[in-house]
Amino acid sequence: MKNLRIRSYWAPCAAALALSVITAGAQNWPARFVTMIVPFGAGSGTDVVARIFGTQLSDTLGKQVVIENVAGGGGTVGVSRVAKAPPDGYQFVIGAVDTFAQSQYLFKTPPYNSLTDFEPVALAVEQPLVLIVNQNLPVNSLQEFAAHMKANPGKLRFGSAGVGAAPYLACAMLTKAIGGDAIHVPYRSAPPALHDMLTGDIDYYCPLAISGIRLIENKSVKVLAVLTRDRSPLFPELATAREQGIDVTDGYYWNGFFMPKGAPESVVIALNTALRTAMDTPSVQERIRAVAATVVPSDRRSSNYFRQYLQGEVPKWSAIMKSAGVEQQ
Repeated sequence: MKNLRIRSYWAPCAAALALSVITAGAQNWPARFVTMIVPFGAGSGTDVVARIFGTQLSDTLGKQVVIENVAGGGGTVGVSRVAKAPPDGYQFVIGAVDTFAQSQYLFKTPPYNSLTDFEPVALAVEQPLVLIVNQNLPVNSLQEFAAHMKANPGKLRFGSAGVGAAPYLACAMLTKAIGGDAIHVPYRSAPPALHDMLTGDIDYYCPLAISGIRLIENKSVKVLAVLTRDRSPLFPELATAREQGIDVTDGYYWNGFFMPKGAPESVVIALNTALRTAMDTPSVQERIRAVAATVVPSDRRSSNYFRQYLQGEVPKWSAIMKSAGVEQQ
């Protein structure tokens, strides 16, 4: 009993000491390298965005930002790691609509709570999702694709970077809107899925524009529709699925940055400031546009805006996915 009382006494003291150490360290942040967790594989759309920002952040912060890819679980493995990390600012994650909004409905027991386990730092980038198909598929429009799918129930295969990833949800909801039936082939990241698209091992894919832009530009695949509500300024001639008679949910994708819950406000502000600097840097903007994405405008870059935005995204996507009949995992 005596030992138990001693442990009970020291527990809050240890917690207070840890908090004081983190608070003191925040005044000199960053004093060493900082790790950015990318919850998808190297070469994925989110990874490309992360590396564009990582280079500029290293210059601005004066310390190296190390990119670490922690793929798996549709992005939830890497995000979970940051949720459990010490809130000292030395580990943060690049999040997205799938890992922070859609995941909260998709998994019956999500491995983290997007709204309570993190400190939103800044919304950064937005881009559309598109429908691409293998060159040998005998279709040249979304209507022809829909007819082909209905004529071949259960035969077409679509890829994604895992059940929790946005491309899976986009293709699953598109397939449901068509009234068809297809086979889902999960991958750990976008590059191997795109490779198998070229070889014909999968028939269609609904990637982030950033992932498919090179294949679209060199006509290695057929692009049939943009999946956003309105046409994308990045693809002004590409009709939306709705314009082509298939009513699908708004297929957009955003990336933003998060720290673990409890990260000192001064550190959140410092990283937000560095991210704003990156977003205002012409070379960053050019590189982001070159991969079919856009930097968010200045009035949407504060941590408070991002917090409120996420609070709307989680229930919005839960309602959308429930209405679309997306099966929970």
